Amino acid sequence: MSESTASHEAPPSLADVPGADPGAAGQQLDDKLGITVTEWDPQRIVATMPVEGNLQPYGLLHGGANAALAETLGSICAGLNAGAGRAAVGLELHCTHHRAVRSGTVTGVATPLHVGRGTITADIVITDERDRRTCTARLTCVIRENAPGAG
Repeated sequence: MSESTASHEAPPSLADVPGADPGAAGQQLDDKLGITVTEWDPQRIVATMPVEGNLQPYGLLHGGANAALAETLGSICAGLNAGAGRAAVGLELHCTHHRAVRSGTVTGVATPLHVGRGTITADIVITDERDRRTCTARLTCVIRENAPGAG
């Protein structure tokens, strides 16, 4: 793992996730949802996402947007913990939506729950601007020896 991935600084872009496909830069769902990674460390990944632009028909934050934020955070966490030359690929995502959010910004925090040779599981907590839990998620990733598409 490089020094930049071990720091508490946000990455220049999600293309810096270990094993990321450079050809996918600029085509990330995270960009469309407005997700911004603010803390980048193998033990704690933090990102924010605006509610505006990510609503469902009832004017509430879309559960799929929560899921995308959770998967982004959990995948980065798993990627940073996978080790050199290895890549993390999502296997299972579970989200429980506790509270509706109508405006503002939500913040997600991912921490590793299990780091093994074959799988990594991250716990993700999403809160609103008043620090109320709005969603709890758990992502399990399979660890591969090579990044998908790398051969």
